[in-house]
Parts: sequence; structure tokens; C-alpha cells
Amino acid sequence: MINTTDSNNPTNIAHIRGEVIDGLKLNHKTYGEAFYTFEVGITRNSGYEDQIIVMASERILSTMTVEPGMWLDIQGQIRTYNEDVEGHNRLNIVVFARDLMETEEQEPINQIYLEGYICKAPLSRTSPLGRKICDIMLAVNRLYNKSDYIPCIAWGRNAVYSGTLEVGAKIALNGRIQSRQYKKKCEDGDVMVKTAYEVSILQMEQL
Repeated sequence: MINTTDSNNPTNIAHIRGEVIDGLKLNHKTYGEAFYTFEVGITRNSGYEDQIIVMASERILSTMTVEPGMWLDIQGQIRTYNEDVEGHNRLNIVVFARDLMETEEQEPINQIYLEGYICKAPLSRTSPLGRKICDIMLAVNRLYNKSDYIPCIAWGRNAVYSGTLEVGAKIALNGRIQSRQYKKKCEDGDVMVKTAYEVSILQMEQL
């Protein structure tokens, strides 16, 4: 379990460490403060690299230069926001950095802790290899009456258990944020490769 005592929001904690794989991009400005995004690669034990989007304010970035190839240790929260892309609503998922620092330690870290409420009926399915899977949409509250709606995926025994939960159930989970690519056929017949982000559940319990 992640230590929740040192966070200003103990229901939403992200701690990742990985290699920067692209440079800063201006995302938006709020009340005169600019926010930037960049991608961090975090390699799993299997060798697959999750490419995670990190968002940070210009205030946090003012003391350092973020460049591809450097390793960063990042602590923050999972944040989600909707974006209109060519007339379609897209849910974006990022690690919102509260603190980041360059590190010489090149051991990947990908730890997520969430407490929230199931806000859609869990969707149980079976993978092509016969493994039980369950998709969960978790609403995690934060300050100023806002919530982040975070897609999560459970496997095996956790998937079977998740499938029994009802909308409104409060759960706590430990997991990792992951990226995966999938193909989507467009109206003109072209096939696009897109990237989805979700929290893969390693441990969970109902509160």
C-alpha cells in the first residue's frame, strides 16, 4: 500500500519514475498560469513500456529543464478532463505533478492509490486467452466540488469480485497507470491507431 499520510489528497496519490520521451507542450492557461504536458516512459517487468502523460504547472517547472532522456521522480495525482477532438468527446488521463525532480535512479516506479465511488455498472468480459476482466469507472472527489472519473481495469480474482459491486460502492485500490494501443475504424474506412489510458488494479477492497 502507498503511504497516504503525506498527501494533501489521500484519496488520490500517484508516484511514478521513468524516462522523459518527449519535450514540453503547452496544454492550457488558467488564471494566468501555464500548464504543460510531456510523456514519461515506464517499463514494466514484461518489458512493455507504458507511455504516460504528465501535466505540470510553469511554477513547478520553473526550477528545471525537462528534456528527453532524463529520468524524473514524480509525485502527484491522477487527473482526467474532457476534450473535444473533431466533434468527438475524448477523456484525457494524466498524472498531475505536485512535485518532480530529476534523479539518477533508473529503477521504474508506477504506483497509484485511489479511493472513490463506482459510477457506472462494472463491465465484465473475458480476454481472448480466457482471462477474466472487469472495467470500472471510478469517481474520485477532489477540492472545490470537482471529481475525476478514472477508468480502471481488474483482472482474475479482482475482476470476478469487481463484477459483483454495484453503482455507488466505495472502494480503495492500489495499481499502476498504463497505456495501451488499439485500432479504430473511421467512417471513411481508414484504421487509426489510438492510445487508451487506465489504472490497472493490483489490490482492491470495498470500504
